[in-house]
Amino acid sequence: QVQLVESGGGLVQAGGSLRLSCAASGSISSLNVMGWYRQAPGNQRELVASITSGGSTNYADSVKGRFTISRDNAKNTAYLQMNSLSPEDTAVYYCTTWRPAAWTPIIHFDTTWGQGTQVTVSS
Repeated sequence: QVQLVESGGGLVQAGGSLRLSCAASGSISSLNVMGWYRQAPGNQRELVASITSGGSTNYADSVKGRFTISRDNAKNTAYLQMNSLSPEDTAVYYCTTWRPAAWTPIIHFDTTWGQGTQVTVSS
């Protein structure tokens, strides 16, 4: 079972930047997508960004143009560069990986979650 460990969260002022890292303890299949979700108090967990092993990316509308997801397949590591942060970005950010179903990308198999890292943006 792969384990994911996030790092890089913290406190930053509005307009600032943070870079989150997610290191996998084992090999991530080339079929797996890696992604970042976030959950703010009182809110549901939401997808922030995802990336396939081939580099195809997907972003939530709220972070497009500000956040960039990347992936180093050789290091089994994913990153989330977050720029122009606002207080609305305050949340616990979770790294995750899953294998999408062959017939539709919205069904996920073998999902693994990290423990989460807190990102707090002050105004």
